[in-house]
Amino acid sequence: MPVWDDLVGQDRVQAQLGAAARDADTLVTAIASGTAPPDASKMTHAWLFTGPPGSGRATAARSFAAALQCVSPDRALGGEPGCGFCDGCHTTLVGTHADVEIVRTDLLSIGVKETRELVRRAQLSPAGGRWQVIVLEDADRLTEGAGNVLLKAVEEPAPRTVWLLCAPSLEDVLPTIRSRCRHLTLRTPPVDAVAEVLVRRDGIEPQAAAAAARATQGHIDRARRLATDERARARRATVLRLPLRVEDVGGCLKAAQELIDAAGEDAKQAAEEIDVKETEELKAALGASQGGRMPRGTAGVMKDLEDRQKRRRTRTQRDSLDLALSELTGFYRDVLALQLGSRTAIANEDVRDALDRVVRASTPERTLRRIESILACRDALDRNVAPLLAVEAMTMALRAG
Repeated sequence: MPVWDDLVGQDRVQAQLGAAARDADTLVTAIASGTAPPDASKMTHAWLFTGPPGSGRATAARSFAAALQCVSPDRALGGEPGCGFCDGCHTTLVGTHADVEIVRTDLLSIGVKETRELVRRAQLSPAGGRWQVIVLEDADRLTEGAGNVLLKAVEEPAPRTVWLLCAPSLEDVLPTIRSRCRHLTLRTPPVDAVAEVLVRRDGIEPQAAAAAARATQGHIDRARRLATDERARARRATVLRLPLRVEDVGGCLKAAQELIDAAGEDAKQAAEEIDVKETEELKAALGASQGGRMPRGTAGVMKDLEDRQKRRRTRTQRDSLDLALSELTGFYRDVLALQLGSRTAIANEDVRDALDRVVRASTPERTLRRIESILACRDALDRNVAPLLAVEAMTMALRAG
């Protein structure tokens, strides 16, 4: 199965990356044989993948990284790089290739220290592969200082180093960095294409796959989770009942508190799965005694781990809230489409009764104001406003309409 098979609904981007992978293969082959490299090439040392959530930015970057490392013998016979079966493709896709560093963060930001380590690695020659590839899946989370550290590496890269940066939009990356990258824009995949992938790759029943793809409007990862996780379906159902519960002040405040509690529960469950294991492994590495007593001088290291775990819980809670707000936005988008008589497909067909109630009790103008209040809540959370205050303000605005 070629490495591009998981890149759903991105034919134009796939064609561009395929052409660049072919040129990269020709370039490395020429260098290895001591012949002159081609004068023109679609390959470059820095790429920036942008697109809405769920479009597959990270998937595109990882697929391209695999194609760059492809060592299939079929290439000599005219085969395309990125077979998906050779050692280079397989180890890249599963994350074990020695010359491919895939960076993602579960924290709110990527700091200077981590970025300097990436820059140091980027200066190394490939250990065994054809390229040294750095995939930065959360380039939008670089702090300003970290971005400035990265800039130097992107400006003056090592000869066989490739940077693959992923971000939601161009505005999420420093202008000095994006101006030095080749930019590829991904689109939201078609709902039918997402459903087909869920059936083919994950073995999900066609009806469930179609419902999940429609409900998430083409967001591949969310669609997979919705189709396979009963807890995710229950949580979504709770969120989509919120518009019917904001008829009075008490209902608004209660609904806001429940959203915050649900996000906190998600963060707590994620912490229970990871934090205990991390703590025990670090204690063992530091030489904790049988009774759990830590050696002298290790308190600072444990405190650093606790701080990191706290920041990760905050990120998890923010992500959970953001998902709930996205689902609310989709609900009111459907309301607006029905009010305006649009032929746009309804995402939340499974709660059509609730949609019809809100449609009858409201106007398009009020619906637009409600969507704006959700967007304002997301902006407030980005500015580190206390989550409960931000969500309470939103639910009160939803009531007012």
